[in-house]
Amino acid sequence: MTEKKQRWTADLIPDQTGRVFVVTGANSGLGLATTRALARRGGRVVLAVRDEEKGRAAASGLAADGVEAGLLDVRRLDLADLDSVRAFAARIRAEHPRLDVLVNNAGVMAPPRTLSPQGHELQFAVNHLGHFALTGLLLDLLAAGRDPRVVTVSSINHRQGGLRFDGHGGVDDLDGERGYAPMAFYNRSKFANAVHGRELHRRLTATASPVRSVLAHPGYTATRLQTKDTSGLARLVFGRIGNPLLAQRPERGALPQLYAATDPSVEGGEFIGPDGLAELRGTPTRVRLSDAAADPGAGRRLWELSERLTEVRYPGA
Repeated sequence: MTEKKQRWTADLIPDQTGRVFVVTGANSGLGLATTRALARRGGRVVLAVRDEEKGRAAASGLAADGVEAGLLDVRRLDLADLDSVRAFAARIRAEHPRLDVLVNNAGVMAPPRTLSPQGHELQFAVNHLGHFALTGLLLDLLAAGRDPRVVTVSSINHRQGGLRFDGHGGVDDLDGERGYAPMAFYNRSKFANAVHGRELHRRLTATASPVRSVLAHPGYTATRLQTKDTSGLARLVFGRIGNPLLAQRPERGALPQLYAATDPSVEGGEFIGPDGLAELRGTPTRVRLSDAAADPGAGRRLWELSERLTEVRYPGA
């Protein structure tokens, strides 16, 4: 990559005509910016959203902004609920013989302790388990795609997270019953994203799959993630103070995941983030995954746990 010679922008996205994308959390923030950029380059985008009314409003706004309405499909997906994930995947399979790119973008950040319909802590359920299940349920459609990729959006915060595996194939206090700290559990979910993306790369490579697993993070970007369901202190620190002073706009924050999804030079297993100070903002570049997240042992243990909790097995992986 020649990021010092030419700053990569969305204008450099190759023509995406004929390619089909699924973008989770596509009605706002990074997901909306990603959808806009892909559709402007001719990609057909499935907006996977929890609230269909908000999704349709977002699609209408994009169309009013010049995006071809026929390239946008709104479909309901509640990543917190594994039954919704399965229903969404079944609908996609009925509507599309193949997919080219899955962008696992949606997330929640630092809410009060909440459990998913299946009884898992909400951030781990939405940010990791829902995307783990979705990827597995769509993997064979991706294998039939053109230059197929899975882009998992993690965070610089993955370096502050971790998972304490016990001796029984589980994770210590996975659901926060004995002690819940909103940001600590967010960091843990982003660590799980990073571990999953790298472990998926290892397994796809081992089976000679054409699908590439790529990781990305947006740096510090102002989105509803820091303000919508975030608990009081995190909302104050990030939403009221940090966002106005330090954060970049979603159009800039989405560049790493757009690069990961579309640039021909990207290889499986890479981690794409901003090139600025502390990776908070800047132009897409290859960045370092934490040693703990890259550990194959952690990847294997998280994979086995995720299979057990979601009851999803990846074909051929």
